[in-house]
Amino acid sequence: MDLHSSDHPRQDHAAYQAGQHDFQSDIQRLAENELVGTILETVMLATRMRFAGVARVTADRWVACRTVDDLKFGIAAGDEIEIGSTFCQTVRKTSEMIIFNEASSDPVYRDHPIAAAFGIVSYASVPIFRGDGSFFGTLCAIDTETKDVNNARTVAMLKMFATIIGGTLDTAERLDAQERMIEQERMLVRIQEEFTAILGHDLRNPVTALRSGIRMLGKEPLTERGRGLIGLMQSSLHRMGELVENMMLHAKARLGDGITVAATPDAPLGDAIAQVVAEIRLAAPRHRVTTELDFGGPVCCDPSRIAQAVSNLVSNAINHGDADTPVIVRGRRTDGAVVIEVQNEGEPIPEAAQRAIFQPFQRGRTAESSGLGLGLHIASSIAQAHGGTIAVACGDGTTTFSLTFPVLPA
Repeated sequence: MDLHSSDHPRQDHAAYQAGQHDFQSDIQRLAENELVGTILETVMLATRMRFAGVARVTADRWVACRTVDDLKFGIAAGDEIEIGSTFCQTVRKTSEMIIFNEASSDPVYRDHPIAAAFGIVSYASVPIFRGDGSFFGTLCAIDTETKDVNNARTVAMLKMFATIIGGTLDTAERLDAQERMIEQERMLVRIQEEFTAILGHDLRNPVTALRSGIRMLGKEPLTERGRGLIGLMQSSLHRMGELVENMMLHAKARLGDGITVAATPDAPLGDAIAQVVAEIRLAAPRHRVTTELDFGGPVCCDPSRIAQAVSNLVSNAINHGDADTPVIVRGRRTDGAVVIEVQNEGEPIPEAAQRAIFQPFQRGRTAESSGLGLGLHIASSIAQAHGGTIAVACGDGTTTFSLTFPVLPA
């Protein structure tokens, strides 16, 4: 068959293999679909025709999308035939199939130049429509010998297969669209996380500067009202710094596939926890926070990360616990593991909420202050990064968060 078309640059199987075909996506959807291959093999088996194929047909193009060619026509996926040398142009215009057993005896096609030019004796071409009713192309079967194809059973089979192929196209196109949407959403999420990480980094410096300035102001002679304002500012800055740190750590963990820790062999964990508790006391002077820490010496861990986790747990306890009772921070080493508990009194956490409490952006409805809902998630992630776990238990009017991790090797 003549693969040349005079109206546009020639394209063929090589163009498809190189991924540069004008109809690349259409060809690929059908050429890589196992169901379409099975349909063509079934058509050949049922009709005894020795060529079967699916073609993309437009007003001026005929392009093979998938073929089974036992006649050695030499037509493969991506090969193009001059549209005027096919019956498919008529199928496209009329939306009706063309089918005959023997060209020489068919009342319509016995003297047709296309049949004579290519030695076509038996032929079937069925229109393929997309789900929206638009014309896509044809399902073709050809032979150079007489075959009994123009009968009710074969016609019904060919129409059914053409309908299935049209449905396959719609399914493939929807999947492609969904994959593109998912990829776009992933890109947008990554951009948002990068923005969050950069924003958190840029916010950290002014927060640190403000904290230093307020600390210096606290050493100056102030009125009682001034000292009260300093306390309020310290509380706000502590909360702001906590939000920035959690936001940055979450964004970096998402961008870098998890939170990383740098274990120090002789980390002064007790001192690190005592420091964050002291900061919380300054920021929340109306709440009592007590500590019972006995790690028996230095602990191999990342002390700044563990201290951040404890800070998040204590802040959570202050926000959700009974303001008239203390928040208790306990820490001990036992059987090669470190256990840190943060306990508060107050309303218990509902069981349904406990199952999702460590997921990101989970915020309690009774919190005194709003937040990002990242504190418990960050604490859990830090525990996991140390090879440990975090759990919550409610009973007898108390809520206890337990952070447990093995003592890391030096």
